[in-house]
Amino acid sequence: MEKRMERLESLVALQDRSIEKLNDRLFEQQQQIRDLEKLVERLAGKIRELDEDMDKQGPLDVPPPHYNG
Repeated sequence: MEKRMERLESLVALQDRSIEKLNDRLFEQQQQIRDLEKLVERLAGKIRELDEDMDKQGPLDVPPPHYNG
């Protein structure tokens, strides 16, 4: 009975360490996700700005003046 209790206590301690490691990793991943979301939002803003600038320039499919086609 004593060995069984020691084994159970050992398993509980191992599970506690595993849960703590998983929790730490989950926290790190959540921080990475937040950082990536901020980066994506910044990039999306830059793309919107470029899109607006291109709309102001007019159509790009006009052939150049030297085109003899």
